[in-house]
Amino acid sequence: METNLKDKKVSAISLGCDKNRVDLEKMLYKLKNYGFKIVDSVNDADIVIVNTCAFITPAKKEALENIFEVCLLKNNKKVEKVLVTGCLPQRYKKELEKEIKEVDAFLTLEDNDRICEIIENLYSVKNSKIKSEKGRIFTSRGSYAYLKIADGCSNGCSFCTIPRIRGGYKSYPMEDLIDEAKFIADSGVKELILVAQDVSRYGEDLYGENRLIDLLKKLVKIKGIEWIRLHYIYPEKTTKELLDFIEKENKMCKYVDIPLQHIDNEILMSMRRRLDEEKTRELVALIRNSYKDIYIRSTFIIGYPGETKAKFKKLCNFLKEFKFDYAGFFPYYREENTASYYMDKQKSEFTKKRRLKKIQNLQNKISYMNALKMLGQSYKTLIDYFDESTGNFVGHTEFFSPTVDFGVQIVDNGNIKAGDFVMVKFTSFDGSNFKGEVYESSK
Repeated sequence: METNLKDKKVSAISLGCDKNRVDLEKMLYKLKNYGFKIVDSVNDADIVIVNTCAFITPAKKEALENIFEVCLLKNNKKVEKVLVTGCLPQRYKKELEKEIKEVDAFLTLEDNDRICEIIENLYSVKNSKIKSEKGRIFTSRGSYAYLKIADGCSNGCSFCTIPRIRGGYKSYPMEDLIDEAKFIADSGVKELILVAQDVSRYGEDLYGENRLIDLLKKLVKIKGIEWIRLHYIYPEKTTKELLDFIEKENKMCKYVDIPLQHIDNEILMSMRRRLDEEKTRELVALIRNSYKDIYIRSTFIIGYPGETKAKFKKLCNFLKEFKFDYAGFFPYYREENTASYYMDKQKSEFTKKRRLKKIQNLQNKISYMNALKMLGQSYKTLIDYFDESTGNFVGHTEFFSPTVDFGVQIVDNGNIKAGDFVMVKFTSFDGSNFKGEVYESSK
């Protein structure tokens, strides 16, 4: 008896970055258009897709743990088919196929567009003509969505595996991005978060010149989109022209995410970063002094080869000096096939953990003191969802990127709903989230 795939239910586990999430959302849209029913829980599914990350060792471990858990469901006959997508099979497909026989298909990035055809083949169903409609099924539970404007990276940082996994930097055509953004706006999304490994190089490979601001000028004209946020702007591409546009354009969130990675010159040179200590300090000082309304997030690597006590102390002093609004820290992971893998003066795990804890505590104090200055003030806040566990709505301001920065818990006054913009007066802060009361609606 021929299998009717349109009776099958599909669920997905999304791991890793927001760029990876966008890839999955596009696959889910194809599956829904085909006729599959998309369900939230893997326990209710016939087919499970595990969308993986393989950027650093903990991501690989998390991916494998999730794969094994889903394979256990298959062994217990609770799931029929298991597919694995994303960066893990892109990086280790042959090894995975050899070691994990329970998985029915490991998909490379080029296979994503063929997801329906691949499932047909797994069920020995005759391939059908599949519509090439483009769209997304949003998996984030907020009033925001991600617009992936490029894939891959050509920066060549010594510690990074992305170029080997995703290839060189590849900008997506502007007209396709505008169409996708309009689809997102028509879906009721209020905030557009532009993502790429490096959004600040948009267009250079495709058009022969930087076209990020040209793209933003088109996006701000889209009806329904109220906020636009950028993740990630590389320091050497954070120009005065771009900062001016962010400052003056009402729809641009007054927020920049600039991965600096370190401040010591020898470390920066070894990392193959393009901005030295002097220029980095000039950039941060420029934003702090001339663009005072723009909040700054950055990321740093701790325990990189050759990071002495003095170099680590210099990084700590740099944070104390400029008091970043938010910062994320990662211990250095020695990834195979990267330039830094072969370097001398590798740091011990103990040293990396100790330094990581110290610098996180330092930044937590800085962020806490910055946050206290916001208490008693009212801020335009986008309501993301209702949290049944607390009885409060959860939202974020233009100064907080959702899921990575502080959240805002808002007392339900019976007149607000997800997707609304409201003015919220911040009344308290617990170190992770603000609490506030609706001051007035913000139309």
